[in-house]
Amino acid sequence: MEFDVAYLAQQWPALLSGLWMTCKVTVLAVFFSLVIGLLGAAFRLFRVPVLAQLTLGYVEFIRNTPILVQLFFIFYGLPAVGFGISPFWSGVLCLSLWAGAYQVENVRGGLLTIEKGLREASFALNLNLNQYFRLVALPLAVRTSLPSMLNTSISLLKNSSYLQAIGLAELTFVAIDRIATDFRAVEMFAAIGVLYLGLVVLLSMAASVVEHRLKKPFRS
Repeated sequence: MEFDVAYLAQQWPALLSGLWMTCKVTVLAVFFSLVIGLLGAAFRLFRVPVLAQLTLGYVEFIRNTPILVQLFFIFYGLPAVGFGISPFWSGVLCLSLWAGAYQVENVRGGLLTIEKGLREASFALNLNLNQYFRLVALPLAVRTSLPSMLNTSISLLKNSSYLQAIGLAELTFVAIDRIATDFRAVEMFAAIGVLYLGLVVLLSMAASVVEHRLKKPFRS
């Protein structure tokens, strides 16, 4: 079959609807994963009793199990114990927990690059632990670990396609649904490939702007 541009134009509203769903899930999951990463890294770095051990166990579990298993456990397993949630929030939760485990290590790696003398100087200036972490350590760590944090966020975006397995009408679900109906696989996969690429480029550009602003005070 020939590539049918007119068919793509006809299906564009449905693809935009799926794209909007993908964007919503991704934005929420990126935000929550960063919160998890910051908190988890702080727990591990400062060796908070119990919480540091729980964070380590969480990171190892998430990084050593398939994301599809995690998704099915959340969507199909939690209702069995009375915690059923919608496909949308199941997807957000799964992606947040998955990416959060990697963000913990990303941020922790950035924190470990900070020289010990900065911490001692902060305490000498009468900053408490919370102020040191918030005003000194965290900005420097984020600047250092931003590339790895971006890579994790991009992987999160691409992994959102797994959510079609639980019936969430995101971009990949819409494409597969149309393929099952109209048998136009080339057009659909070409379209979502371009759309995913566009989202990754936009995310990379946004990260570049943030990185530029973070490095501005350190330029001579």
